[in-house]
Amino acid sequence: MTGSPALGEACRRDVARRQQVCQALADMRAQAAEITISSVAALARVHRSFIHRHPDLRAAVVAAAEDPGTSGQAGAGAVSRCSLLADNANLRERRRRLEYHAHGLEQCLSGLLGTQISEPTGLGGLPGITALQDQISDLGQQTLDLRKAIEERDEELGVAREGNRQLMAELNRDKP
Repeated sequence: MTGSPALGEACRRDVARRQQVCQALADMRAQAAEITISSVAALARVHRSFIHRHPDLRAAVVAAAEDPGTSGQAGAGAVSRCSLLADNANLRERRRRLEYHAHGLEQCLSGLLGTQISEPTGLGGLPGITALQDQISDLGQQTLDLRKAIEERDEELGVAREGNRQLMAELNRDKP
């Protein structure tokens, strides 16, 4: 069974693009240029997604980028691309933690300033607001306890009523 002409043409274009990527990678290694997926794709005149869609090409580019002999930064004090990427990731995480911490401090400061301003002016809530909130919580718990006690009493009452019905039924049967 033969494939369609369009499929054959697509396969030929794919093979040609793969060869362009391999040639670009070889040229960049020979020139000891900095190798990234973007730079290889630009030299090969293909889109970066083409390299990402082909795991073997992506692996070859990443391996060439990690190879210290082709990084273009050979020398005693050279920094590898991997270490720079790790430093970048660590700095991003540190920035995220600092932003989170700063946001928490802003919230705390906002609450303190609001309290300081509202108490002397009388614009804020009542001074015993936390005591009232605690009392509300206690009353809510008492309400739940009382409801449970009522349910238990209702069950006991239902059992007593059923016992009373049975006794009345027996008394009515025994009468002639």
